[in-house]
Amino acid sequence: MRFDTLFAHPWFHTWLAALVAILAATVVHRIAQAVLSRVTRPMPLVHAMVKAVRSPAGFVLPLIALQAVWQAAPDDLHFIGRVRHLNGLLLIACMTWLVVRLIRGFADGVIAAHPVDVEDNMNARRILTQTRVIARSTMSVAVVIGAAMMLMTFPGAKQVGASLLASAGVIGIVGGLAAKPVFSNLIAGLQIALAQPIRIDDVLIVEGEWGRVEEITGSYVVLKIWDDR
Repeated sequence: MRFDTLFAHPWFHTWLAALVAILAATVVHRIAQAVLSRVTRPMPLVHAMVKAVRSPAGFVLPLIALQAVWQAAPDDLHFIGRVRHLNGLLLIACMTWLVVRLIRGFADGVIAAHPVDVEDNMNARRILTQTRVIARSTMSVAVVIGAAMMLMTFPGAKQVGASLLASAGVIGIVGGLAAKPVFSNLIAGLQIALAQPIRIDDVLIVEGEWGRVEEITGSYVVLKIWDDR
């Protein structure tokens, strides 16, 4: 009798399809990850990117499969609208995570291909500085776009999401970014990375103290002075 009640439940077939979708997506992810890891070993840059997206891809694929299941479910199914919305939010969040990890993997691959622990490391330090600043700025924009897309799924917050997208330059123009306090730092960081008045590992003298540049961000520069402060 209990099984008859379970089989007759409106959600039974949908949950069963969801379980199959999760299992299938997980198997596909593991197989694809193993194949790509092996195939890309001779290509360090691509291999670094594949390795970086391993974790987020493990969530993105099942969420895509689940979204297909929810969309195929009857519209009159109780709470199906909320389930679709929640799954969509999780999918956007994980896709944003995947893009951020992809950018970081690309940056790590570029940096690894140009080691700075060599005698003549001027070019490597130039690439290191540019890669870190540009990657960090790009990841920040990706996070803003992801947050805006999540907000736009809520009717009451759609205008806020559209404003964020405009601020990120997806709808507006790049010049508008500099007018925003948050993005002006990103622009400044990019200017430092491209013009390179200073580079990572450069020696600077500030207020009578000398030290090496450890990090360059959009809003500040980290300087390690001679006594390790």
